[in-house]
Amino acid sequence: MKLSPNTPCPCHSGKKYKQCCHPYHKGILPSDAQKLMRSRYSAFALNLADYIMETTHPNNSDYTKHKENWEKSILEFSQNTRFLGLKIREYSDGEEVAYVSFEAILDHGSLIEKSRFLKVEGKWLYESGEFTEADSR
Repeated sequence: MKLSPNTPCPCHSGKKYKQCCHPYHKGILPSDAQKLMRSRYSAFALNLADYIMETTHPNNSDYTKHKENWEKSILEFSQNTRFLGLKIREYSDGEEVAYVSFEAILDHGSLIEKSRFLKVEGKWLYESGEFTEADSR
């Protein structure tokens, strides 16, 4: 999905895409885990499977070397979901480990997760997530 850089960012930060997640999608490394989490939400909304795969830690249960199947799975979810909002509930920053609790508002309900991020060689990666609540609409 193509998005004009002047469009509001899909992560619902209130900023334009070009001032928010776009630089990360183009290769700039997010400086903290919260920015990575927001950029991953936007990547799902924009069908950017490569970005999701590149920012996933090898310890993650979804991580696989079979990139074709993984990409297909990401795109199937992204293309069949409308991403309606994102709310950061809590953020705990660290030098090597960080946590972001968030609520992703999707067309089929809310996904509430506490995500764990690890910094590997200067790059934040999504390592795991624990669903904390569920709200179906």
